[in-house]
Amino acid sequence: MKKLFCMIALAGLTLTAVAQNQTLRLSSYNGTQLERYDGQQCDVTIDRYLFNGWNTVSLPFAMSEQEIDEVLGQGVKLERLVDATQQGTEIVLTFQDCKAEGLQANVPYILYYPGESGSKKFHVNAQVTKKESKVTFTTGGGVKVSMHGAALKTTGKDLYGILAINNAEARFTPIDDSKSLFYATRCYVSIPGEQEFTLTTRHLAQGEVTSINNIAAEGDIVDVYNVLGMKVGSGIKASEINNLTPGIYVVKGHKVLVK
Repeated sequence: MKKLFCMIALAGLTLTAVAQNQTLRLSSYNGTQLERYDGQQCDVTIDRYLFNGWNTVSLPFAMSEQEIDEVLGQGVKLERLVDATQQGTEIVLTFQDCKAEGLQANVPYILYYPGESGSKKFHVNAQVTKKESKVTFTTGGGVKVSMHGAALKTTGKDLYGILAINNAEARFTPIDDSKSLFYATRCYVSIPGEQEFTLTTRHLAQGEVTSINNIAAEGDIVDVYNVLGMKVGSGIKASEINNLTPGIYVVKGHKVLVK
């Protein structure tokens, strides 16, 4: 009798788990109000148009590297924004390969699709998360550069986006037409103020040299090594590393370029 009771209880838990696994068809045009799905495990389907070349993407659920390959093919590249630097009116957006980490929920990315342009169907079982999708960097010239994910359809005026004609080099172009839109699951770049900048893109391989700002907060105390593994600094504030002699250093396991 006790064994039978345990089996019934287990069956009840299984049915409850199945009941909580909701079905969600995510709109890649207008977007989807996700309040009722926030934190829920869902069978998610989304039809998303991808151009051959670079696209932007931000999704409210995570995908592993294996899932990305299964859905879009092994030639797909995924990069996230890791730095923004300024040279006059030119801002260089540095993106780094992060496909091995998988696609994280609500993080804005650029994605290279090597296949023919067209609508692609994503289908995953994942936990859906509703939160702001944005990363921000401040250039040495004090300009704040943010990359956002568009959870809902967004007016494009005064923002920067990748137009289809520019997607071979992932170039973000200013959008000045109030009728232009960023559809849901895409991303855009915003820069406060009325000054218009030229945005160019730099690509880093996984593990390639990056900025200290991407791996440590300004007040963090870190040890610094040269590329041969010899310690060249102990207990240094992260904000002071850029004062070192120009070169490549290793901090917290990452290569850091000091100019």
